[in-house]
Amino acid sequence: MGHRIFKMSFASIYPHYVTKVEKKGRTRDELDEVICWLTGYSVAGLEQTIADKIDMAAFFDEAPAMHPNAELITGVICGVRVEEIEDPLMQKIRYMDKLVDELAKGRAMEKILRV
Repeated sequence: MGHRIFKMSFASIYPHYVTKVEKKGRTRDELDEVICWLTGYSVAGLEQTIADKIDMAAFFDEAPAMHPNAELITGVICGVRVEEIEDPLMQKIRYMDKLVDELAKGRAMEKILRV
């Protein structure tokens, strides 16, 4: 049931996000801010999910609160429009991917955070 990514640990994906944004001149703190905005985790909570090696399904199931503006995240990721993804978990994962992409592309934080 579900995609392979659902069972991957957030800890295994996070370093790829860090590398992607740092290669483009952004910081890990900015990455954490974006992920925390989306999920409601604190930085300490984010670090705990990494230490616990929880999978992506649990990462989003246990997220304190998905940001109400997450539905404003639109666009294409992996050839699919994020707003058209039917599986709620896959949509949350792709929302996070889209935010990381926007950060790496140099978009202003106010725009990324849909302020």
